[in-house]
Amino acid sequence: MILNILYIILIVAFIIVIPIIIKKRKKAGASGIKSALTSICFLLMVLINILAYWFNFIGLLTWSVSFLLFILAAYFTKYLPVSENKS
Repeated sequence: MILNILYIILIVAFIIVIPIIIKKRKKAGASGIKSALTSICFLLMVLINILAYWFNFIGLLTWSVSFLLFILAAYFTKYLPVSENKS
């Protein structure tokens, strides 16, 4: 019961985070797909793990895909725009 409530909260947070990421990218002036791949990989990890839990598919394949997406997200951080401190 509690776990289902937590997953509902996670889905709501997932839906709220997507527009926030888009607004921050526009504000930072980031364009292109390479700078967005870090966020996309992290969001895909969340989605895959939620679906794996719901369909009882938690296993080596899910862990492998999550690990691969984590490595890809770490790799594509080099394409993120660097914020400039205005101090």
